[in-house]
Amino acid sequence: MKVHILDDWFDTLHRLPCFDKLSDHDVTVWTDHEPDPAKLAERLHPADAIVLFRERTAITAELLNRLPNLKLISQRSVYPHVDVDACTANGVLLCSNMHSDTPSYAAAELTLALMLASFRQIPQQAHSLRCGRWQMGVGRTLRGRMLGLYGYGRIARAVAHSARALGMNIQWWGSDDGRARAMRDGETVAPDRHAFFASSDIVSLHVRLKPSTRGIINAADLAAMAPRSLLVNTSRSGLIDPGALETEIAKNRIYAAVDVFDTEPLRDQDHPLLTHPNVLATPHIGYVTEDEFDLQFSDIFDQINAFAQGAPIHMINPVAFG
Repeated sequence: MKVHILDDWFDTLHRLPCFDKLSDHDVTVWTDHEPDPAKLAERLHPADAIVLFRERTAITAELLNRLPNLKLISQRSVYPHVDVDACTANGVLLCSNMHSDTPSYAAAELTLALMLASFRQIPQQAHSLRCGRWQMGVGRTLRGRMLGLYGYGRIARAVAHSARALGMNIQWWGSDDGRARAMRDGETVAPDRHAFFASSDIVSLHVRLKPSTRGIINAADLAAMAPRSLLVNTSRSGLIDPGALETEIAKNRIYAAVDVFDTEPLRDQDHPLLTHPNVLATPHIGYVTEDEFDLQFSDIFDQINAFAQGAPIHMINPVAFG
């Protein structure tokens, strides 16, 4: 099969053990991002299968209509960036392992790293040292702080496990179902939404972005947070009402550590979340580790081989196979 891999920005995959799984295929790796559907269609016209790097490229009806040779899209996890109905209409099978019992430990680790880096002023202290000024201030410890986890999912529970090892206290909030599951598991759930935001030293978001969760964190939630508290977002930018975080940060009341943005890749060096001293920002690297890539793309390449053998796995729209 002619397999095209999109958005491998650092040409990482061919160096991973899992890449050997594609040895029987004709593989093309694209290391840049092409946002224009017409130009992207020209690139992908020969492809029998496309491999997606999470949500870096949107697969729209406009694009699919230009790809008559395409038979398979292989990826991992959720697929809000893929027009499944258009896939089916064009006879393109979408395969995606939903890994229901495997959290992204890489994302959980980054969440903890952002908390530590923000509270201990690690980027600022390192910069001060390089500039010959030695220490630049006094940081804060995490031990004994209240960590509020919004969303009772796999990554949040992995974060909680590590945070407890650091001596942090944990409380939860989220959907009715999530709170009920947390209480059944003996976890501490805040008495109400306002109390959750007001009493957490750190609030970390761990919710999937879908129509019902878009903008679920609003200006009132952020305003309820205590002075000098920290909001961490390694999930999706769209969970926060547009502009709400930027507005609250501009008041110099709270801090933020964010790995996700409304526009990605973000090239605007003047964006307020990149320029404000209260914000620690990273370029969506929550899942970007060699170990996580090898895990994820091993599944993705298995899906390609299964399709090539006539027995596809992890089908999202099985009606397209036939």
